[in-house]
Amino acid sequence: QVQLVESGGGVVQAGGSLRLSCAASGRTSSSFAMGWFRRGPGKEREFAAISWKDSSTSYATSLKGRFTISRDNAKDTVYLQMNSLKPEDSGVYYCAASRRIGLQPELFDYWGQGTQVTVSS
Repeated sequence: QVQLVESGGGVVQAGGSLRLSCAASGRTSSSFAMGWFRRGPGKEREFAAISWKDSSTSYATSLKGRFTISRDNAKDTVYLQMNSLKPEDSGVYYCAASRRIGLQPELFDYWGQGTQVTVSS
């Protein structure tokens, strides 16, 4: 069993930055691919970024260049650095862990409760 706890959300003006953290406990996060998803108001949950077990990364095309995912296996923590934020980036951001290869939410075994990000214009 893995427990994931996100933090770092908040309110920021457009153009600003936030760094989200996801702390894993229960089993070492190095055994999992660690991803970030988000759900905007009235929108479906969507993939944002993933750090694979070998620490390589993949991003949603629309976020590439603005968002950076990283992981610190010694701390069992994964981060999402978000720069040049836009109002459309607002939503609840979720951390998730997966043993499998793929970006579909159903492939992820464990989920955090989410952290709210609000970008004001």
